[in-house]
Amino acid sequence: MKTVLVTGAGGYIGSVLVPKLLARGYRVKALDRFFFGTDKLAAHPQLQLIREDSRRVAPDVLTGVNAVIDLVAISNDPSGEMFGAATYEINHVSRVRMAQMAKKAGVDRYILPSSCSLYGFVDANVIVDELSATNPLSTYAKANELAELGVLPLADEGFTVVVMRQATVYGYSPRMRFDLAINGMTLGAWKNGVIPLMKDGTQWRPMVHVQDTTDVMLLLLEADANQINGQILNVGSNRNNYQLGPLGDEIANALPKEVTIQWYGDPDHRSYRVSFDKIEAVLGWSAQWTAARGALEIYEALEAGHISSMEQTITLNWYRELMKWHKIVREAELYGGMFDIQDSTGDSR
Repeated sequence: MKTVLVTGAGGYIGSVLVPKLLARGYRVKALDRFFFGTDKLAAHPQLQLIREDSRRVAPDVLTGVNAVIDLVAISNDPSGEMFGAATYEINHVSRVRMAQMAKKAGVDRYILPSSCSLYGFVDANVIVDELSATNPLSTYAKANELAELGVLPLADEGFTVVVMRQATVYGYSPRMRFDLAINGMTLGAWKNGVIPLMKDGTQWRPMVHVQDTTDVMLLLLEADANQINGQILNVGSNRNNYQLGPLGDEIANALPKEVTIQWYGDPDHRSYRVSFDKIEAVLGWSAQWTAARGALEIYEALEAGHISSMEQTITLNWYRELMKWHKIVREAELYGGMFDIQDSTGDSR
C-alpha cells in the first residue's frame, strides 16, 4: 500500500482528492492548517491528519511516503494581494522546500498543482500551450511560477517531478468555494436569479471541474515516469475554454429557473485561451465535465441544503474573519486562557 502526502488536504481540491485516494487503496497523510475545519475529511483507518504549517513542517513527515501532491497555497488573487509575503512563503518557498525534502527522503514522485493564470494576458487570437511564454500578473500567479522554476530542476531518474497548470477550477466540494467563477455565478443564479459577470465578458478563461483535475492527480501517481518526468501539463479541456459572456449564457440556460446577467466592475484584463492537447496525448485523458453540468450540480446541492453560502465559502472573507478573531482572542486572553487559566507550570486552574 503506497502512502501519499497531500498538503492543503483540507481545502477545496484536497477535500475531493483525499477520499478518492483512500478509495483507491492509498494511505494518506493529510497536512493542513485546517483553517476551514477538519470536518471536511471523514475519518478513515488509512488517513492521518497532520495539523501543521507547510513553512515549518519537519522532514520526518516524509517518512514512509511514496508520493507528494503539494496542493498547499494561499488560493486566489485577492488573498494573494492581501497576504503577499505569506503567499510567496507558502506558494513558492514552502513548496520548493517540500520538493527538496521529498527528494532527499527518497520519495518517488512529486506533483505540483500550479495554475494556468501564469499565462496572464494573451491576445484573443492566440492559444497558449506549455511552451508559450508566461506573463503572470498577480502575486498568486507569480508565486506559482517561482514554485515551478524551483521544483522542475529537481527531476532526475530517481525523482519524478510533474507540474499541473490547472485551469480555473469549479464544481461541488465539501470545502465549498463561491469565489470561483462558475461557482459564484451559480450561487447568484440560485439565490437571486442573477448571474454576476465581470465586464466586459470577452475575456477568455479555461475551466476544469474539481472531479476532473483530481482524476488527473490520480493518473499522475501511476503514470509512466518516462512520460511525465520534468513535464508541465495544462489541465483542462479545449471544450472548457470559455469567454465569460457566453459562459454566463451557458450556465443560465442549464438551470431550472429564469436567470438574468448582471455586469459589474472594471474590465478584467486577464485573458488567456489555453491548449490542452498535450495532456490528452500524454495521459490519454479527457475532461468529463462541462460548465453546464457543473453548475447544475451546484444548483442541486444548494437546493438540497448540502451546501450553503457562508463566510467560509469566500476565501478572503474567511481569512479576514480569522485575523479579526485572532486579534480579539490575543487581546482578551491572560495566563494562557480566558476563564480557565494556567499556572506557572502550564497546568490549568
